[in-house]
Amino acid sequence: MSDKTVIITGGNTGLGYECAKCIAASEQGWRIVIAGRSKEKISEAAKLLNATATNSPAEALTLDLASLKSIRNFVEEFSAQGFPPLRALVCNAGIQVVSGTTFTEDGFETTFGVNHLGHFLLVNLLLKHLAASVRIVVVSSDTHDPEKKTGMPSPHYENATLSAWPDKETSSPKALKGSALGRQRYTTSKLCNLYFAYELSRRLEKQGLSTNQKPVTVNAFNPGLMPGTGLARDYNAVQRFAWNYVLPILRPISRFFMPMNRVEDSGKALARLVLDPALETVTGKYYSGMNEERSSKESYDTKKALELWETSIRLVKFAPEEA
Repeated sequence: MSDKTVIITGGNTGLGYECAKCIAASEQGWRIVIAGRSKEKISEAAKLLNATATNSPAEALTLDLASLKSIRNFVEEFSAQGFPPLRALVCNAGIQVVSGTTFTEDGFETTFGVNHLGHFLLVNLLLKHLAASVRIVVVSSDTHDPEKKTGMPSPHYENATLSAWPDKETSSPKALKGSALGRQRYTTSKLCNLYFAYELSRRLEKQGLSTNQKPVTVNAFNPGLMPGTGLARDYNAVQRFAWNYVLPILRPISRFFMPMNRVEDSGKALARLVLDPALETVTGKYYSGMNEERSSKESYDTKKALELWETSIRLVKFAPEEA
C-alpha cells in the first residue's frame, strides 16, 4: 500500500514520465499524481504506469499551469481526493514559445506565466498540504547560465512586471527579436526557477517550517539537452525534424561539441532527488544530472529573488487565507 504522495507536473511525457517510471520502480510505496493539461494524455500515462508498478499506483489530475483558476481547482481536487500525505512535488512542466508573443488566460506572457508563475502559485498553495520530510524539486536548465555553451541566448531579467507584461516590441534595449526573443524568454524563465527555488528554501528555514528533524527541502535540477522531447513543439518544421530525428542520432558523439542526454538518464537523475535517502536534508542546491554544481552567478542574487517573490505574490493574487 502507498503511504506517501508525489505530484509531477508534466508527468505524462518526456522527462516527467521517465521520472515517474523511476519512482514507481523504486517500490517505496509512492502514490504518483500525474498532473497535466490533457485529461486523455495524463490518464494514458497513469494507465501505463499502473500496468507495470503494482506498489506505486498512479492517478491523473488535470492541471493547466497557464490558468490560475485551473491551478486553484487542481489543489482543491487534490485535497478532496484523500491521497496519502504529500511528500514530494516535482515542478517539471515547461514551455518554450518562439513563434511570437502569446499570453496566458490571465494575460501573462506565456513562457514566464507557465514556467514560473504557474509553479510559483502551485507550490505556495500546496505548502499547507505538505507532510514532514518533504522534497520540492524545480526543473531549471543550464541555459540560464551565460557561461555555459548551450547555444541559447543569455537570460535577461529586469523585474517580474516586465517579464509578465512585456512590451510587444521589446521589453528592454537589450532584448532580442523574433524567435531569439522567445528563446531568451525561456532562458530567463529558467533563471527565475532558480530565484524561486533558492528563495523558497531560505524562507522555509527562516520561518522554522523546515528543520533537521522535519525537513522541507527545495532543490533545482538541470536535465541537460534532451533532443526528441516535446520542448521544441513551437519550432518550425525543419527545426522540429532536426530536434526529433537528427540530434538523437548524433547523441553518441555529442560530447565532442555539445553533450546531449537520453531522457531516460535525466529522468533517473531527477527521480534521485526525490528518492535518495542521502539527500533528505539537502536544500538550496543545484544539480546537473547526478552532480551538485554551482548555478550562474546571477542566480544567487537575493535582491532579485526577493523582488520576483513579492511581485509574483501580487501577480497570482495569492491571498493571506491561502497561505
